[in-house]
Amino acid sequence: MSGTPRRRLLAVAAAAVLLAPLAACGDDAGSSPSATSTEPVELTFFWWGGDARAKLTEDALKLYTAKHPNVTFKTTWQANQGYFDKLATLTAGNAAPDIFQIDDNYLTEYAARNVTLDLSSYQKSGKLDTSKFPESLWKYGEVDGKLAGVAFGENTQGLVYNKTKLTAANQPLPANGMSWDQFITWAQAAGAATKTPGTQDPSADYKAFWVWLRQQGKDLYKGKELGFTAQDVTAWFDLWKGARDKGATPTADVIREGNATDVTKQLVVTGKALTSWVWVNQLPELQKNTKDELGVMAYPGDPKAQWARASMYFSVYRGSSKKDVAVDVINFLANDPEAGKVLGTDRGLPSNLDVRTTVEGAVTDKAMKTSIDVENQLGKTFGPSPQVPLKGHSTLRSELIKAAESVQAGKASSAQAAEAFITAVKTAISK
Repeated sequence: MSGTPRRRLLAVAAAAVLLAPLAACGDDAGSSPSATSTEPVELTFFWWGGDARAKLTEDALKLYTAKHPNVTFKTTWQANQGYFDKLATLTAGNAAPDIFQIDDNYLTEYAARNVTLDLSSYQKSGKLDTSKFPESLWKYGEVDGKLAGVAFGENTQGLVYNKTKLTAANQPLPANGMSWDQFITWAQAAGAATKTPGTQDPSADYKAFWVWLRQQGKDLYKGKELGFTAQDVTAWFDLWKGARDKGATPTADVIREGNATDVTKQLVVTGKALTSWVWVNQLPELQKNTKDELGVMAYPGDPKAQWARASMYFSVYRGSSKKDVAVDVINFLANDPEAGKVLGTDRGLPSNLDVRTTVEGAVTDKAMKTSIDVENQLGKTFGPSPQVPLKGHSTLRSELIKAAESVQAGKASSAQAAEAFITAVKTAISK
């Protein structure tokens, strides 16, 4: 995310102090107008995204106002760059929006500081209906037993491959259920046949590391601690050192290019590798940047290690004086078929499975259809969701890149890099 993590954390920490008296009574204030009230209510609503998302969101909110003429919205949105700095500043000034968009990098952090309203009681009463959500999806919004956010779009990890180059070279396509060793062997052979490295080296990719850990019976986090050891990281780095030694991946300098988060720089798009490790819903954007036909599948290993990940959430500010109405708005956006049609797949596949079916019927983009089909197919094997990442998750992601690149460049052994990584991350999550 944007901005310096330290500045953002300081801002949110300041918010915790300012919010302490309010948060103590916020849930029980009793001053919130009910969702059925006819008194005028203006809700503030903040999200990140581009012009297209802004129009879709505002059009969906107009549908709500059409059904509840007394409820209007003051909307604010901006690009992802700087969004969490702005949200931290608003929170620190005791001026957080009634409803705001958030992701799994920061949900735990905001929930731990009592910024987010616990939505559990609304869910139990049915005022927030998650009955048509995949269970692992809505549970990915729980922090310490409290529902801190409503999943607003489903996503999962996806391995995107260049179907055109593989077919032209008479090479088999990668298949779901391949072991990691089998995948590396496939990448080595496919690379030799196509004269293009078989796969981007994902040792710096937290998504791939996370899935691999879950396949070993571990996880990224366990309670308030890391769910893995330095030995696990060493084994992960060694796996990919072996792949590099076999020529299954590009050289370190090219791998570094692929470690960039920019979709347009993924090696499957730039033609420097046959596969890239991304999110399933990124396939359409990747496809726009290459003339070759792309395909997408699960990561190697047991696909049950993958889960229905919330692409993002909507949360309600715990200090809002209009929380009941705010929850009703989120419930409407998630479950109303007309709102679903308007919002489409901009934030990921709709969480409500009935709404998703309706939206799918209107999709015409071939790559998007493929993404939806793959997501739905993988959904049949999804395992339980992990806990939402701890605070310091952004540091884990950046430190994994740093450690993996040091091994890729031959500047450190797998064990040395793993120890440095563990030390840095333990410090980050303990602050």
